[in-house]
Amino acid sequence: MAAFPSLTIRADALVPHGAFAEAQAAFLAPDPATVAELDALLERLGVGVVAHFYMDPELQGVLASCAASRIRISDSLMMADAAVKMADEGARSIVVLGVDFMAENVRAMLDVAGHASVPVYRVAVEPIGCSLAEAARSPAYAAYLDEASRTPRSLHVVYINTSLDVKAHAHATVPTITCTSSNVVATILQAFAQIPDVHVWFGPDTYMGHNVEELLRGVTELDDDTARRLHPSHDRASLRSLLQRFHTFEQGACVVHHLFGEQVVAQVERDHGDAFVTAHFEVPGEMFRLALRAQRAGRGVVGSTSNILDFIRRKLAARLSGADAGTGPLRFVLGTEAGMITSIVRDMQRALRDAGAVELEVEIVFPVAADAVARTGDEALPIVPGVAGGEGCSTAGGCATCPFMKMNSLDALYELLRGVDAREAGLARFHPRLYGRRLDGRSVAELGGEPILHMRAFGETGRLSEALVADVLGRRGAA
Repeated sequence: MAAFPSLTIRADALVPHGAFAEAQAAFLAPDPATVAELDALLERLGVGVVAHFYMDPELQGVLASCAASRIRISDSLMMADAAVKMADEGARSIVVLGVDFMAENVRAMLDVAGHASVPVYRVAVEPIGCSLAEAARSPAYAAYLDEASRTPRSLHVVYINTSLDVKAHAHATVPTITCTSSNVVATILQAFAQIPDVHVWFGPDTYMGHNVEELLRGVTELDDDTARRLHPSHDRASLRSLLQRFHTFEQGACVVHHLFGEQVVAQVERDHGDAFVTAHFEVPGEMFRLALRAQRAGRGVVGSTSNILDFIRRKLAARLSGADAGTGPLRFVLGTEAGMITSIVRDMQRALRDAGAVELEVEIVFPVAADAVARTGDEALPIVPGVAGGEGCSTAGGCATCPFMKMNSLDALYELLRGVDAREAGLARFHPRLYGRRLDGRSVAELGGEPILHMRAFGETGRLSEALVADVLGRRGAA
């Protein structure tokens, strides 16, 4: 099997290895004139931009090089927080570069924060979907929630990467709180600690649900101190008990993270045994187990995009400070969408330059197909352009790019901003989807925003809100 592509980061240079890495690196040093033009336009229009880590590399490369104060590249939760802060500081409009549920979440949080008059724009008229978010719209998910509603003391923990109307319909069916990949374990364990005999229904990400279950089951085989480090109210016995009341939806997956399976893991173990291993909580079990073993040995991390970036930062800081006495390049296997490379490169080069570490190298390994062709097994047409694996694959090689995120392009952003500048009619076409209908006497936007507010309350206090707990205990079907 061909070697995985990788990108070597030096203080003053980037060295790509393989076509996929070359495609990523091509946009990491954007044209200064383009950067200056976009910078000036954003400042003049008073536009704030919130973008996801998985953004198109050309667009992300330009944004990351801008000096404009109101640009934030982050994970989906922080996008909404950043948008509110930008509006607080005077942004006249917000552009969301991501998939549609991200724009909907930004709209909802701006409304809650008192900024209903600040318009939110997407950069495409057509829908920008998400395979994982769509799984929560399926009849199977409706049936899953209906089962939860009939089960006494049920709480639905829904991944924040879902649409606002999904959150609203879910909350109307069963008490619901959102979670992120960084707080999913804490949310679930707090629910079991705070609500006696609660049943927790997680969805729609099947891999994440299975990974949480495997993590908790693994801790039951260790010791009580390890269990308490996960949550102070739990020990091995309580974890064993709660696993009987933890439910996972079985039919939801991200098309990108789905690709980090058994073959990828076998090659990582064979060719990159000396590397640190990072993995998003959405990856399949094989990659999750590999990264979890590495994490327990201090050589890996499982979590959100922000967790992965923070881990890489810490390992470089340890090498620069001498706390890590290792030699040779720092090597990381990137077990998530390749768009993260823009933020990684900027952080690594800044740290290397500040430390004067001109000799130290950081290598990012993309555990994806390296070739730009796939073998079909067909005698008449033995190879085809691109790589096998379906959506997310590139003709440059590799299957670690989200086709939906890449609908956000630099050209599309410029076209939108020109329309904002000219105050063109029809800009409402670029607004997030608005939900005018009502559920349980409340608007979909209001009801769908409530699970997010429950998550924010948990983040502030470390406890589920009294209102949410009362809802769990008081709903139809509760004992």
